[in-house]
Amino acid sequence: MRTRPVTGGGLLRRLPDPQRALAWVRDGEGLVGWGEAARFEVSGPDRFAEADRWWREFTAELDVTDELGVPGSGPVAFASMAFADEPGRSVLVVPRVVVGRRDGRAWVTTIGEGEETPVVSPVTRPSTVRYADGQLPVTAYREAVREAVARMRAGELAKVVLAHDLLAVADTAIDHRFVLNGLARRYPECWVYAVDGLIGATPELLLRRTGPMVDSRVLAGTTWPHDGVGDDELARALLSSGKNRDEHEYAVASLVDTLSPFCTTMSVDGPSVLRLPNVSHLSSDVIGTLRGDPSLLRLGEALHPTAAVGGTPRAEAVALIRALEGMDRGRYAGPVGWIDGNGDGELGIALRCAQVDGRTARLFAGCGLVAESDPDTEVREAHAKMLPVREALEGV
Repeated sequence: MRTRPVTGGGLLRRLPDPQRALAWVRDGEGLVGWGEAARFEVSGPDRFAEADRWWREFTAELDVTDELGVPGSGPVAFASMAFADEPGRSVLVVPRVVVGRRDGRAWVTTIGEGEETPVVSPVTRPSTVRYADGQLPVTAYREAVREAVARMRAGELAKVVLAHDLLAVADTAIDHRFVLNGLARRYPECWVYAVDGLIGATPELLLRRTGPMVDSRVLAGTTWPHDGVGDDELARALLSSGKNRDEHEYAVASLVDTLSPFCTTMSVDGPSVLRLPNVSHLSSDVIGTLRGDPSLLRLGEALHPTAAVGGTPRAEAVALIRALEGMDRGRYAGPVGWIDGNGDGELGIALRCAQVDGRTARLFAGCGLVAESDPDTEVREAHAKMLPVREALEGV
């Protein structure tokens, strides 16, 4: 394996394969990969530990020449972990070629006979995209929200995050690069990702590890453009909303409480308002200094699922999700990102995404619920959260 500097070129434009893209890109920086040098699939409650063990053993056997020595150079695996213990399939993919860019520096890493400059086939777009109900259609989702709110008002739990899905069927096999390019163009402040057919643009960074430092961006509490209300007024209303502030505080407290045993120091900056084209979120940044040397995957195991995608208390929320959704989330709302040979890397939360398989894409969207939540409002919020992927599929 060798990593060496390279020059120029956009990351997503380098991807040669329409159906097997690997990507983690934000505002032009990050990593893309192609080919497959190794793969590890795992399921069950020990999936993080088993994936971490496999990755350590795999990298220990490599003969690495790394001319840069920066996070993301050397050996890299793209990771996508299932939301639930069962069912669900988690995967680590080690590309034959990885191209990275950070702080104006670019590099390429090759394993074996990986081709650094393959022929890039033209990106294609579907002519038509049609939609159909998924495993949990809107009408059933509304009733699930109604039942969850009743449970919270009865004092069974403080917060739960429920999701539903939607099927999109194109007239031809969906080009993963077309979807990635559309998401990256419209959402440069999000992490645009593709791992084993799961494609999306997440605004939420679960965890970044860089040596002894970790940081996370927590998003919870949402509004969206409606009734001609201006952006500044929407932001003020979001910051002053008791319902949204409560939802946000649950998410921040959950992350801080879980991460603090791994850290010697921690700080929280927020909340502020993160504005995206389709929605705005309350956002807080959490920064910590690590105690010891826990890997990114083991930290991800401790944090997942956060209150932002599961609920509070965690065990009760996850049980209610299983009971009320009645669907397999797959890798939606699970950690997604990359890890390198030093245990550094970035894991986002797989939101604003679709699982793409041939002509079909299964879209997901979820909403954080508290006792004050209104089912009709949550349905509209979920619709707003599906727009990024719908527009990327359609080329809007």
